[in-house]
Amino acid sequence: MIQVAESHPLPPWLQPSWSALLGARRADRFPHALLLTGPRGVGKRLLLEALTQTLLCHHQDARGFACGQCADCLLLAAGTHPDRVLVGPDEEGKSGDIKVDAIRALAGTEGLTAHRGGWKLILIDPAHRLNVSAANALLKTLEEPAPSTLICLVSEQPSRLPATIRSRCQCLRLALPTEAEALAWLSPRVPGFAAGTLLRLAHGAPLRAQELADRDRLALRDKLFAGFVAVAQGRQDPLAEAAAWHQADLTLLLDWLAGWVSDLLRLAPYPHPRHPAAPAHSLGQYGPASWLINSDKAQVLAALAARVEPAAGHRFLRRIWQAAASDTSNLNRLLLFETWLLDWARLTTPAMGRPGVP
Repeated sequence: MIQVAESHPLPPWLQPSWSALLGARRADRFPHALLLTGPRGVGKRLLLEALTQTLLCHHQDARGFACGQCADCLLLAAGTHPDRVLVGPDEEGKSGDIKVDAIRALAGTEGLTAHRGGWKLILIDPAHRLNVSAANALLKTLEEPAPSTLICLVSEQPSRLPATIRSRCQCLRLALPTEAEALAWLSPRVPGFAAGTLLRLAHGAPLRAQELADRDRLALRDKLFAGFVAVAQGRQDPLAEAAAWHQADLTLLLDWLAGWVSDLLRLAPYPHPRHPAAPAHSLGQYGPASWLINSDKAQVLAALAARVEPAAGHRFLRRIWQAAASDTSNLNRLLLFETWLLDWARLTTPAMGRPGVP
């Protein structure tokens, strides 16, 4: 259900994009198709929610925000407005794809025409989940736009959309705010949590950082990190640890794992035991610890870094990234984790007699 706020102030970093959208509307230059992109947690859906409200409301305030009181606002708040259509993955399917039937349902005149005499909003989210047939069907709709109809595509991975679809949309990319701007917004919203740590774990995305302010989730991160370290130190059986990982959310775990390995490589000391000719760098491979994603784990990761040969570590990290970017719906997760943790154990086991490796 959409929540219609009385004033609906947007975070500071979204206000320039909001002003640009309002300006395009007032100048009668509004696109018929909008592709909204940017990192997860930057506020794409928050901006789109505000845009949906203002386009369907007939009594906006001086800043262009919806009034929250008219019949259209109340319908929208109740989730029953006929001119807001959300198209997403098939809830009954296992693939997580948006299927062609969902797009074909929009193709008729009734599907693209407003019922209440204003705008028609069709929201496709996440757009990169369109399967090939659905993308082809959408392309035909984009080639013959209906008046006063806005098709909004939302995606963190716009490169997965066909170029023919991207070229027919006006792209609006939302950038991350500066760290100072993000922390000024985030800190009062996460009392009792280290806002800086949350922001780094969220890769600088404030809304995502706010979602991470969950003690159970952070406790799970600590538990899985302890197992990750124990496997590297030979104190935990990789297969037993894989069973524990199997209980975690896959997307979140892949993100945490990639962050741990990335930070470990940033902290790799030089000269490295396997590369004695490399120049020494007291701050690690890429710079100071202030750049780390997991700054609260820096000491433990720095101790592990001496165990990992950099090239092998980068190959391991690349496999994690590839899995995160792929369709994970049909993965045998337990087998994947067992394979990775066995490789991680081999990667971090010191060779007999190698000097300087703890």
